Amino acid sequence: METQIEKFIVNTTIDPRNIHSWLRRQTISFVPGALTPLLENFSQQLLCTLEKQGHHIVPEPEPQVDVLLTTAVFGQPVNWRESLLLTARRRYRLDKKPVVFTLLGVTPQQLQACLEHFQKALSRPEPDPAEFSFPGLTERAYHTLYEQGRRGGPMLSLVRLAQSQAMCIRLILVVGDDRPQEAYTFDLVGAHPRTSAEDEEMFYEDLALRIVTAASTFEITDHQVEGQPVPHSLWKSLETPSDMIQAGRELGARRFFTEMVQVANLVNAPAVHDAVSSQYSEGCYATWDAKLGALVATITGSARPVEKDRLTEDELAVISGVRTDRRGALVREVQGKRNDPPSSEAVELFAMDEPLPRIVVNGSLGQVPVARSKLHGHRGVKSYDPRRVEHVYLDRPYYYYPVSCSTDAQARAVQAAFSRSEALNNPHDPRQVVFSVLPGHGIVIVEKWVAGKRPFQVIWECMDSGALQIDTHVPQGPFRYTEDAQGMMVLRRFEVA
Repeated sequence: METQIEKFIVNTTIDPRNIHSWLRRQTISFVPGALTPLLENFSQQLLCTLEKQGHHIVPEPEPQVDVLLTTAVFGQPVNWRESLLLTARRRYRLDKKPVVFTLLGVTPQQLQACLEHFQKALSRPEPDPAEFSFPGLTERAYHTLYEQGRRGGPMLSLVRLAQSQAMCIRLILVVGDDRPQEAYTFDLVGAHPRTSAEDEEMFYEDLALRIVTAASTFEITDHQVEGQPVPHSLWKSLETPSDMIQAGRELGARRFFTEMVQVANLVNAPAVHDAVSSQYSEGCYATWDAKLGALVATITGSARPVEKDRLTEDELAVISGVRTDRRGALVREVQGKRNDPPSSEAVELFAMDEPLPRIVVNGSLGQVPVARSKLHGHRGVKSYDPRRVEHVYLDRPYYYYPVSCSTDAQARAVQAAFSRSEALNNPHDPRQVVFSVLPGHGIVIVEKWVAGKRPFQVIWECMDSGALQIDTHVPQGPFRYTEDAQGMMVLRRFEVA
C-alpha cells in the first residue's frame, strides 16, 4: 500500500526485522526541565544516539520541529505553565503540534516503594482516598488511580500518577541511581514496555527507536462528512441501532469496557483541553448494516462522556468509507439525532475489510464484508479455543515497537493482520471469531455472520463458554500462544512471536 511516510536506513545494532520500515527522519529539540545527574547523563546519551541514527538535533525548537524532549523528577509536579505538552506550540510559535516526551528520573528504591504502596492500596475492596493523595493531583484522583490499577495492576496506577505530575502523556521513566538500570515507556493507553540497560548501546538505541516510532506516524481522526444524511425514517427502520445498544449492555455485563478516564479528575490545568481531550473512553465497537451499506459505530469518547453499557442512538455514527489520504473516516450524518464524530479507531474498523472477501447473507441487498462486527478494547486474551477462535499476529515490528491508538500505523497493522486470517478469507471455515492483540494497547475482535445471531452475540457467547478468555492485562511486548494439555491456546508472555 502507498504511504506518505518516508523510509530511511536506521544506523543501529538492533535486529532490522524488529524495526518498522516506515520510520522517517525527525527534527528533535531538547528543552530541559528539572535535571538530576542521572537525567543529565541519560538525556545526552539519548540525543547522541538519535543523532547517530540520522535525526536532526536542533538547539532551540524551530517552527517545523517534530519532537520535543524535556525532563522532570519523579514525584515533583510540573506546573502546567511549564508543560511543553500544553504550551510549547504557543511558546515557540511552532507550525504544528510536536510529539512531546518527558524523561523522568526515579531511583530503584523510589520505584519499588511506589509499586508496593499501590499494591497495598489496590488490594482493598474500596479505595481509601488518603492512599491516593499525591502532590499535584486533585482530591478526585483517587478514583481514577484505583480503577486503572485494578485493571492493569500497580504499574498502571503509577503510569497515571507520573503522567499527571509531569503534565505529559508520553514519558520515559528512567530507573537508576548514577546510571540507568532500566526504563519504561508510557503512552496514552497506559502502555509500559520495559527496556533493560544491561547492554548500554542497545538500551539507548531501543529508546531512541521508541521515540521515532511514535513520531513517524500520524493521527487519523480528521473525519469528514460526506453524502446525503441518512433519512430519519430509514434510520428508525433499522435493527442495527437497537442491536448496538443491546451489545453494549451485554459487553458491559461481562465487564469488557473499563471506566472512562477524565482528565479533570486527575489534574487542574486550564490549558489541558487545548492539548488533550477532556476525557477518553476505553474501547469502541461497530457492526455492518446491510441496508445502509456502512458501519454503525460508537462515537468518540473525546467528544463527550460515553458509557458503552448505557449507549443511546445519539452515541452512534455511520462510517461510509475512508478518506483517500487515510487521515480520517468518511461519515454520513443521520437526520433527527445528534451527530458526533465516530471513535478514533473508525479508519481501523472500516479499512480492515478492504483486503477481505465480501459475501452474500440472507436478507442482505447485496454483498457484505465477511467480518460482521468488530470490537476494540483495552483488554488482553489469556487463552482461546483454536477450534472456535482464530488468533492472527501483527507484523513483527509491532511487538517490539508498539504504536498507539488513532494512528495510521495502528490501522495498517490491524488491516494487515486480519488480511492473513484463514477464517475470514474462507467464509466456510468453522471458526466464527478472530482476534489480534495489540501489545501495550489491547485487542481487536471480529465475528463473522451467523444465522440467527445478533451482532456481537457470537463474541459474547465465546466469552461465556471460555472459548475466548479475556484478561485484564495486556502484553507489553513479544509473546506467543502455545497449546496446553486441554487443547487450549495459552498466552506465554514476553516470548518471540
